[in-house]
Amino acid sequence: MSYAAEVESGLRPVADSDVATRATFLIKTYNHLLGAVAAFTALEVLFFTTGIARSMLGAMGKVGWLPLLGGFVLVSWIANSVAAKSVSKAAQYAALAAYVLIEAVIFLPLLAIANMKAPGVLASAVAVTALGFTGLTAIVYMTRKDFSFLGGLLRFIGFAVLAVIVGAVLFNFTLGTWFTVAMIVFAGGAILYDTSNVLHHYPEDRYVSASLSLFASVMLLFWYVLRLFLSRR
Repeated sequence: MSYAAEVESGLRPVADSDVATRATFLIKTYNHLLGAVAAFTALEVLFFTTGIARSMLGAMGKVGWLPLLGGFVLVSWIANSVAAKSVSKAAQYAALAAYVLIEAVIFLPLLAIANMKAPGVLASAVAVTALGFTGLTAIVYMTRKDFSFLGGLLRFIGFAVLAVIVGAVLFNFTLGTWFTVAMIVFAGGAILYDTSNVLHHYPEDRYVSASLSLFASVMLLFWYVLRLFLSRR
């Protein structure tokens, strides 16, 4: 994520504002994050209870898992890029809504497998994801450390992940448990990075974009935590 646009336009990070302004920004950001999670959950319930999921799964089954994994990483990148560059409130809300919808569709096969193979796994994955996100968020807010230095490393790892996925598709090899564990660590780093940016770099009017970046990281963590639980069954 780049904040060059904010610097060039002269927008002041909310970290430089008074305590009340910073508190209001953070409350709005995390309220929108909760709203995005609630909307994602509602869409999944709608898809599965109305039968829409069945039609979607039929079409997605022809694509295969590995392209879906690559698409998931790409969509996460795009979401973070949009989060950094969206200026108007309308653009920010449109980006958040579109990303929630795309995530709800991408998650359909994984959730369907979880429901069929081990329904209890889903609740466990949600709990672990929530615990992990809360712990990493606490680290940022307690230490007040700026983790923006992770940006270059995360981008490099992201490109490497895409290369590995493309290689797996081309040469027909399986990405096993260690890949999933590595991606959980990667997602943890992304949460540290995004939370730090929310605390230190976002302007006051970008709370919707800030929530989008956090939502992308949370979904990345949830995806691989759930995959790890399912791989043990």
